[in-house]
Amino acid sequence: MSQQLIAYEGLGPKGIAYSKVQLWRLERAGKFPQRVKLSSQRVAWIESEIDGWIAERIAARRQPIAA
Repeated sequence: MSQQLIAYEGLGPKGIAYSKVQLWRLERAGKFPQRVKLSSQRVAWIESEIDGWIAERIAARRQPIAA
C-alpha cells in the first residue's frame, strides 16, 4: 500500500490555511492528524489522513445543531 506525504505547502491547495503554529496546537489537542518528521527541519502529513480530516469537517457540518 502506497501512502503519499503532503508538505505544509500542499495543505493550502486543500483549503487548509492554518499557520504552522496553529497546526501544531491542533495536533497537540488531537484535533488534526499528526505530522511525520522527515528531517530536523522538514515535516509532512499523510495525505489520506488529511483527506479524512477534511471529510470529517464536512460531515460535522451536516449534523443538526443541538438546542
